Amino acid sequence: MEVVYEDNHIIIVNKRPGEIVQGDKTGDTPLVETVRQYIKETYAKPGNVFCGLVHRIDRPVGGLVVFAKTSKALTRMNEMFRLGDVHKTYWAIVQGRPKQPEAHLTHYITSVERNNKSYASLRPKEGASKSELIYRTLAEGENYTLLEIDLITGRKHQIRVQLSTTGTPIKGDLKYGARRSNPDGSISLLARSIRFIHPVSKKEIYIEAPIPDDKLWQSLTAMI
Repeated sequence: MEVVYEDNHIIIVNKRPGEIVQGDKTGDTPLVETVRQYIKETYAKPGNVFCGLVHRIDRPVGGLVVFAKTSKALTRMNEMFRLGDVHKTYWAIVQGRPKQPEAHLTHYITSVERNNKSYASLRPKEGASKSELIYRTLAEGENYTLLEIDLITGRKHQIRVQLSTTGTPIKGDLKYGARRSNPDGSISLLARSIRFIHPVSKKEIYIEAPIPDDKLWQSLTAMI
C-alpha cells in the first residue's frame, strides 16, 4: 500500500488498479481494511481502529483515494464531497482522438445493477441523472490520446461511459468499447490529483498520484 499523504485526521492512498475500495460479493480484501490494518500496526492501536470511507473509485482504476482517521474528519469530508468542495482531476488514455481537443460534455446517465453498467443519453429520460465533465487534450500519440478530465458531477462509471459515447473509449475498458484489454486487467484511467481544504486544519491540500510505470503512460506524459 502506497501512502501519499497522512496526518492525524486523514490518509490518502495511491490505489493500485484491481484493488477494491469497499468490500463486495467477491470477498476480496478491500482497501479500507488494508488501511485500517496499516493504522493499527503503525501506531500500535488496540481494539477496533477507525477508518472512514470518504469516496470510491472503480476497481480497474488507479489513483488517489481519501480515508478519514477520525469521525470528525469523516463527517466534514462527506459534507465537502456532497457540496462539491473537493476537486478531483483524472487522466485518461483513450483510443483515437476526440473530435474536439477540449469540450464540456453533458449526458443523462442510467445505471443498471443487473450488468453493473451505465448508459448515457443526450436527452433527459426517466431515472437518468444529469452528468457533466470537462476534458482537455494533454498529449497525442499515433493511436492514443491523453486527456485531463474535471468531473462536475460524480455518477457511476461516468467518465468511462461519457468518453465511450463520444467515440473515444478508455484504453483497456472492454465494458465500454475498448478494442482489447490491458495485460493487467486495468483500464487506463488515473485519479491523478485531488484538492480540498483540510476538514480540521483548514489548510489547502493538493496531492498528485504518480504516473503509472507503463511505457504508454510514460511516453504520453513526456509530451506534456
